Amino acid sequence: MQIITLTTDMGLKDHYVAAVKGTLYKSNPGVTIVDISHEVRPFDVAEAAYYLRSCFEDFPEGTIHIIGVDAEPMVNFGGSEGSFPSILVYKGHYFVGNDNGFFGSFLQENTPEAFYRIDDVLSKISLFKFPTKNIFAPIATRIVAGDAIDSFASTYSHYKKALESNAIIEPNLIKGKVVHVDNFGNIITDVHKTLIERFAKDIPFTIYYRNKDYYIEEISATYNSVPVGEKVAIFNDRGFLEIAINRGANGSNGGAEKLFGVRIGDVVRVEFTPKGSHNTLESLF
Repeated sequence: MQIITLTTDMGLKDHYVAAVKGTLYKSNPGVTIVDISHEVRPFDVAEAAYYLRSCFEDFPEGTIHIIGVDAEPMVNFGGSEGSFPSILVYKGHYFVGNDNGFFGSFLQENTPEAFYRIDDVLSKISLFKFPTKNIFAPIATRIVAGDAIDSFASTYSHYKKALESNAIIEPNLIKGKVVHVDNFGNIITDVHKTLIERFAKDIPFTIYYRNKDYYIEEISATYNSVPVGEKVAIFNDRGFLEIAINRGANGSNGGAEKLFGVRIGDVVRVEFTPKGSHNTLESLF
């Protein structure tokens, strides 16, 4: 069974997603199409990369992932090199999209098995009007058919990377940021469990978000480790620090995003108290 996933910024109000799916089914009647998200913020390739990184390994090797975010190729616009339809091969998966920063953002510091730029793009400018349907879907069809990628694409040595900052470690401090807010209003950060585990297990810490008035002093195993309506910090399925309201949601009684007023890009700090310093500080008063 061949699986093709779709990640786009098209939304679901219009006919665009249906047109892409129809094109794929017309050429590949036996495929299974899975929607990852069509609600990526318009042109936000870093968010698209976040979605794919979060779930692509849950699919079998050989899955083809189409990324229709900021999809229109750009040819030497504004003196830049431009961005071209490309294929990334990574961990046995195929990623088809525009080289607009997505591929580098998705990979972060990892190395792909291969990266290709699609040949003969400039002679088909008319396809640029709907590239996800007119360029990316046919590329996926050729991969499904077993065509050798180097028969229609050329190996390329580098790819662009969208600007992103990663959580950093300073003395007694991890400084990260909010990278995503999910449908429940849960705040997901770029602070990974492995960063926190670099500090000794018995060192007290405080997680600050938004400002000093908003903090949590422990990381729980599950949402239900705290009473309903209470703030909670957990490591999510991918090991990243997440701040939530147990049983809270933006559409009901309010999730963490709305209750705390936290936004994507806001700083999250995990401050560690060196052994003995807390008692010494209190003794000054």
